[in-house]
This record gives sequence, structure tokens and C-alpha cells, in this order.
Amino acid sequence: MTPREHHAAALALLDAEASRKQIGLLSLDHPGMTLDDAYAVQAELVTLKRATGRKQIGWKIGLTSRAMQEQLKIDTPDSGVLFDDMLFADGATVPKNRFIQPRVEAEIAFLMARDLSGAHVTRADVLAATAHVAPALEILDTRILRSDPATGRARIITDTVSDNAANAGIVLGAQRHTVHSFDLRWVGAIVKRGGVVEETGLGAGVLDDPVTGILWLVQRLAVYGQGLKAGEIVLSGSFVRAIEAPSGSRFNADFGPFGSASISFE
Repeated sequence: MTPREHHAAALALLDAEASRKQIGLLSLDHPGMTLDDAYAVQAELVTLKRATGRKQIGWKIGLTSRAMQEQLKIDTPDSGVLFDDMLFADGATVPKNRFIQPRVEAEIAFLMARDLSGAHVTRADVLAATAHVAPALEILDTRILRSDPATGRARIITDTVSDNAANAGIVLGAQRHTVHSFDLRWVGAIVKRGGVVEETGLGAGVLDDPVTGILWLVQRLAVYGQGLKAGEIVLSGSFVRAIEAPSGSRFNADFGPFGSASISFE
């Protein structure tokens, strides 16, 4: 893809978000599209959003668990940017028609105490740079069709990455813990929709350790001369399958002693 095509794709995605009308698969329109192309489209989209006054508050890591990789038939993690208008209060209600096809995931959020960057960052560096960890819900949405109606072809990772890793919202639970307070591999959640258990999982579902997800992100960002900044929120990746969130849905993620997070959809 050319820089002009990257920009045009980003404009189409921005319009899809505003109009709540999905666009077709970019991977079909651009058969030779690479992962670098996809991140270039995402970068253009981030630039366009910043131009509207939105402020970056962190990053999300996706497709780190076997559950999500199998659900989307994708085997590579991805990442996207979190903006201030994506942050919802714990227990809030999402206004009707805010999203197109929202879904909800449970994960562990890292709140960074200091900057972290470089290709040779270690697990110990991640732990030292983390101020707190917290229970979280991520709201996913897709501005690209999940599958092409004519061919039945499903979106692939280049579509997902271009679409800012399909992120749309974040809910942080009220609890804050030091990163050494829990073995994050054993931090789990029971996720209910309307009082019915839909998914359960453990932090170990994320690359065997949520900290590994943060390592992956820092190393990926290093390729582009970027890194994490103090004060940013990083969603380490879902350890449950994404749950559909139609209008009227109420979600609660019970993380036990680690805390909880909830969100409703008008």
C-alpha cells in the first residue's frame, strides 16, 4: 500500500466510527496488505483522532490468549491506542448507539509509574515500571465487517490492526494493587451478562503471564521508536472470549480478591 492508501483507509475508518456504518475488509481491497501496512493505517487513524482533540491515555494488547486467537482464527498478538473518550466509569451505562457491534472482555490493566521503552526490556523492568494493576473490562467494536458478505471471507489481522485493534472502550475497577500483591497468572474472573455466567478465565491465559503481554508491546513499539509513558494505562490482553453486548446488556466481572468491574449498555 502507498501512504496515500494508508491515509484513505484511515479516513474511511474514522467515518465508519462516526456514522456507525462498517466498511468492507481492507484485506480484500488490498490483497498484498502487510502487517506494516496495517500499523501504518492505524498510525494515520491515531493522527486523525488526535487532530480532533482526543488525547492518548494508553495502549491495549489484543489476541494474546488462545481463546481469542481461536475465536478470530488469528495467531499473532496486536496492539492499539486508548483515547480519553474511551474511558468509562465503573458501573457506567454506555449510551444507545454509541457503538456498532460491541463486545466485552475481561483483563488485567497495568498503570505505569514511569516510562518504559527499548528492545531489550526485561520482565523485571516491566514490574519496576508498573505503579499498580487493576481489574478491567475492555469494550471492543469493529468499524470493519467481521466477514465479507459476498465471499464469506473473515477479517484477518491486517483488518483488525488497521481498525486500532478493534478497541472502543475501557472500564477500570476501583481496586488498585501493587504488581507484587498477586500472582497475576492466577488472577481470574467470572464474567456475567445479565446475571448469567458467560465466561471464566485466568491471567495465565495471556501468554502464560500478563506481564509477558506488556513485554511484547514494549518490544513491538521499540521497532517504531516508541514506548510506554508514565501515567498510561495498558490493557494486557483478554483471558476470556469476547462476549456480545447487545442493547440492554449488563456485565459484571468478578475478579475475587482482586476486585471487580461492571458496565451496562442502554
